[in-house]
Amino acid sequence: MGFSTYLDIRDTRENEMNLIKLDHQKLNHLHERLMRETVNLSIKRMITEYGPSPFPFCFFVMGSAGRSEQGVWSDQDHGIVYGNTSNEAKDYFLRLGKEISDGLHQTGYQYCDGDVMASNPLWCKPIEEWTNQIDTWIKEASWESIRYLLIFIDGRPLVGEAVFMKQIKLYAIESIHKNQLLSRLLNNTLHIKKGVGILGQLLAETHGPHSGALNLKERALFPYVNGIRLLAIRDKLTETSTLSRLRSLSGRTLSEQDKRLYEQQFLKLLSFRLALADHSNYDSGHYVTIDHLTKNQKAELKEIIKDGAHLFQSIRKIVEKEASNEDK
Repeated sequence: MGFSTYLDIRDTRENEMNLIKLDHQKLNHLHERLMRETVNLSIKRMITEYGPSPFPFCFFVMGSAGRSEQGVWSDQDHGIVYGNTSNEAKDYFLRLGKEISDGLHQTGYQYCDGDVMASNPLWCKPIEEWTNQIDTWIKEASWESIRYLLIFIDGRPLVGEAVFMKQIKLYAIESIHKNQLLSRLLNNTLHIKKGVGILGQLLAETHGPHSGALNLKERALFPYVNGIRLLAIRDKLTETSTLSRLRSLSGRTLSEQDKRLYEQQFLKLLSFRLALADHSNYDSGHYVTIDHLTKNQKAELKEIIKDGAHLFQSIRKIVEKEASNEDK
């Protein structure tokens, strides 16, 4: 199906979203289709104005889109890798990155607050410069550079030469192992807000527009997403979704019984977010009002959060133990 304007794609989004917004898999399939159509329309517009792409390239998505874990609303996290270092290529693909960013915004995906978009030269580079960028992030090993590295690891090709993205991701993962940086990656994700208090109560935001609501993203999703990403890097996996990473982990990392438990809990958590959050905008989609939950929903959510916290602490022990052994 081809679209002639970004607003046509937005209309399709609005028409189809209500039909599938409670089904995680169908919802993410819709996002995938809409984003791909938007990128393809951007490419057509570039061809009309500037001619065809001068070199092969790959447009990739990161964040929740990279992990196929988008909610009803989603912001933008994406980049471009291409196969030539000429100024001609740089100019063309930065223009393409801006066209895609603006197109996605018109389609209904808000701009990334941190400017993690292909319109930013940091996220739009030839293969050679991408490998240099990975080297720089790893050498610096600062909080910000490690954060960028973790964002990149969630990257997934959407349009173009997927092999480009695979090549750089493998390089990044191998470089992390070569430089023994797994414990540094762990330290970047240690600050996770508790979701259940010492008295067994769900912990709500105490001030601001979401006062009285539980932040599902920070208090519930992050332990699963961040922890399993670390294990995937440890096992040198290139999968991006939390569920595919979990299923692909080796037996030495997690038992099959544990993998089934965490998969079940993570799927429940994704369903909770879609069914119970206020989806009036991007920010509100991460919150559920605790007083609106039934007794059973509260109990189930507490178990999901507790299991996620236990998973993350188990992963922390694994990584810290292996880091200690490497230092000996």
